[in-house]
Amino acid sequence: MIMRWFVIKIIFLLSLAIFVSYSIGEGATRIVVVGDTGTGERAYAPGFMAVQKAMRKQNADALLHLGDFVYQPEFFPTSCPDRYVKEIKETLSNPYPIKLFIAGDNDLPPKKWKPKASGCWDKIDPLDSGFDTPGPRAMEGTRVIGNTIIGVINNYPWRDPTSWLAPRIMEAREKGMWVILAVHEPAITTAWYLDKRNTVLKQLNALKPDLVLAGNQHSYERFHPMSRVEEGVFEIVQSASAQYRSGEGTMHIVSGGGGATFKPFADQQNKGKHIAPKDVFNALAKRALMNHFITLDVSKKKLEGKVWRICVSDDPDDEWDPRWKADKNFWQSIPLECDGKPEGVSVYEAFSLSRQ
Repeated sequence: MIMRWFVIKIIFLLSLAIFVSYSIGEGATRIVVVGDTGTGERAYAPGFMAVQKAMRKQNADALLHLGDFVYQPEFFPTSCPDRYVKEIKETLSNPYPIKLFIAGDNDLPPKKWKPKASGCWDKIDPLDSGFDTPGPRAMEGTRVIGNTIIGVINNYPWRDPTSWLAPRIMEAREKGMWVILAVHEPAITTAWYLDKRNTVLKQLNALKPDLVLAGNQHSYERFHPMSRVEEGVFEIVQSASAQYRSGEGTMHIVSGGGGATFKPFADQQNKGKHIAPKDVFNALAKRALMNHFITLDVSKKKLEGKVWRICVSDDPDDEWDPRWKADKNFWQSIPLECDGKPEGVSVYEAFSLSRQ
């Protein structure tokens, strides 16, 4: 009898392994990506709780966090409360075999230009898995996850990573790996535009990664693959189906909807100097204000992404509001992605990069 149950258990486990392999692709590695989760009193707690629960159900091999873990309310805090670190450990560290964390500006010590920064990074950093090979500065380096090399670049301050990162990318390409670069502040965005085309964008695109991931802006944006920047100009490859071929250019994604309050795009606020120029809007494929995370299923021939929309019931009687500065008049004409949609988790969009 015991032997019979043992055989049944083995058959069940083998069947489960076959199903998982089929569902995410043979030999695929699943990486879950999230940014701006925002533990703390200035975050949108119902959104973060719903996002982290949905992420855990993805059975990911690794978590890539794009920065801004804590949004605390005090000016120039002198310490990081243990309750923040405990929540991050339980929700974003312990559930994942491999975790790679990026420092956001809200995680670093407070400065005059960022007086409510938490200063929690020294306690958050030990919770991740670290780099295979560190970079020349703190908070940057590379790690291989499955068939992918992920390069993390420190934004504070920004320095051209070409000298240390290009040789590692070349070696990874020779081994047939995919290349993903991750930063906290985006090189390109329509959320709060800063012209970085001849600096950050040019330097990143010149490295020819398949994908660049960023957070910081509390929204979702995906840009069509784009070429190197030459004399301030870049070319794009558009696809209505969001299916692209590897080598057509670098895809940039901004993912900052893990639990921070939503901020309207600059054009929705009529913030003239921060409204992106026409060529940036032409490169934009999708954007939305929503709680979300991304799964990347990476195999030898294909990188498949899904963006998961998380809709939370907005209780008007509780203390939480998903909108940043919710009393501002501009919100009267700005829709959220989940307006009119039922509570729950669903796919907002899918995209892919394929090799021949």
